[in-house]
Amino acid sequence: MNDNPPYKITDEILTLVASIAQKIQHTADMRLLEDKPHLRRNNQIRSIHASLAIEANSLSLDEVHDIINGRMVLGPAREVQEVKNAYDAYEQLPAINPYNMKDLLKFHGIMTKGLILDSGSFRLGEEGVFSGGKCIFMAPPARLVPQHMQNLFDWLKNSCDTVHPLLLSSVFHYELVFIHPFADGNGRIARLWQTAILMGWHDLFQYIPIENQIQRFQDDYYKAISDSHIAGESTSFIAFMLHMIDQVLSEICKDF
Repeated sequence: MNDNPPYKITDEILTLVASIAQKIQHTADMRLLEDKPHLRRNNQIRSIHASLAIEANSLSLDEVHDIINGRMVLGPAREVQEVKNAYDAYEQLPAINPYNMKDLLKFHGIMTKGLILDSGSFRLGEEGVFSGGKCIFMAPPARLVPQHMQNLFDWLKNSCDTVHPLLLSSVFHYELVFIHPFADGNGRIARLWQTAILMGWHDLFQYIPIENQIQRFQDDYYKAISDSHIAGESTSFIAFMLHMIDQVLSEICKDF
């Protein structure tokens, strides 16, 4: 991977950035954060449920809600722990410094506590994506992961004043999935980190259930990742993510 992640800024991407900015202004005018606490909490629970469901957690939204509220739920112990971990991570979203790699490792540790042996550490083994017994994507070798991640964070910090947060966060999301730095939890931490970056632009993103929208279009999510792998750049994934954000904001605006 190059030090600077490759992508193009298309007319479609520019149009989506403008549309999202306009919707953000509308919700800000309605004082969503101050006046809709129930909406904030419900959306956070939806985000947690959806992000875990994308990774094959079978618990329902109601069951996730019960776990977060301290009620007993009969379900696979691992999946219940995933919910508890994700809730701990999302509750601490405001404390994340998204430009600090140590924070990424810390929050991966929170997200995967009690689930994997190398929780909070980069993987030591090789990882690939298989379909029908055939390897369709091989992640970079484990020995290169620390340098790839350092390069990615260097780009993130050096670009935060010149690249729009919507682009910055989407590129980071894709590149983390591409590098696949952890043995497990890469998708969960990538989605959490995109939210953390976007919160630096507007606090509203702490409560926007982007993950819920991704889950609804999960096949398209994976296709956008695959298309970007094939193209060797994240343009397709950026456009997909901006569509997801734009659509979920359209739904939230209906609440006013």
